[in-house]
Amino acid sequence: MMRALYTAATGMIAEQTNVDTIANNLSNVNTTGYKTERTEFKSLLYQTIQTRTTTANGDEKPVGAQVGLGTRVAANMSIYSQGSLSSSENATDFALEGDGFFAVRSIDGETYYTRNGAFTWAMDGNGNTILTTSEGYPVLDTEGNEIMVPEGVAAEAMRFSTDGSIGYVDPDTNEYIDLNQSFGIYQFNNPAGLEKHSSSLLEATDASGNPLQEGVTAGLSTTLVHQYYLEMSNVQVADEMVNLIIAQRAYELNSKAIQTADSMLDTANNLRR
Repeated sequence: MMRALYTAATGMIAEQTNVDTIANNLSNVNTTGYKTERTEFKSLLYQTIQTRTTTANGDEKPVGAQVGLGTRVAANMSIYSQGSLSSSENATDFALEGDGFFAVRSIDGETYYTRNGAFTWAMDGNGNTILTTSEGYPVLDTEGNEIMVPEGVAAEAMRFSTDGSIGYVDPDTNEYIDLNQSFGIYQFNNPAGLEKHSSSLLEATDASGNPLQEGVTAGLSTTLVHQYYLEMSNVQVADEMVNLIIAQRAYELNSKAIQTADSMLDTANNLRR
């Protein structure tokens, strides 16, 4: 009976984590660039009750008897499918269509990656107008430099192409001037291995592999950059609600197993009465 108690307890703990993951998905349903997560489970150790050779004559039995000792959370996997594109009236809103990620420099000086293209113009310490995230982290180009408005040019004159190239319109001649600068767009061999941080930032790890820059690394598909659009989360509310019901029922079943084991222990304790 004690084995059943502990086994069911592991199921309740695992399903609690599953519910936490689903709740996080639902809470981020309107978070720009958010990617839904899925909890993966794995079985714990198995206890051998009877081996395949337990007869008195040493005859082999085709099947032994093993009892599992429960489950645990193996990982929370992020699903990097494309989110829907939502139109915006903000000229510094960008959506990525493809497998790429924007590169930004955090306050610690390290480079992080994100699918959240809700950018804005901000002033740096030298008085230059640069493109940043809503937290003030500079957005980087292909050379790892900040995307800056040229001196004497208004931010409204800046232009961005779907291939990520950047330029501006000369207010006097109304001609397009190419700045020979482009968004730094990167891909990963295993994006699920990226380490998640707050503010929709992702950090490259050994599991994700090194960042692969588009336009430089052969074999990479091109990610399109859409101005005046934002990529919404890929969370499917209907699916999450179904998963929540399944997780709740699994939690209740494990709770019922504990109650049943407790009832059987109570019966065993009262046999002599």
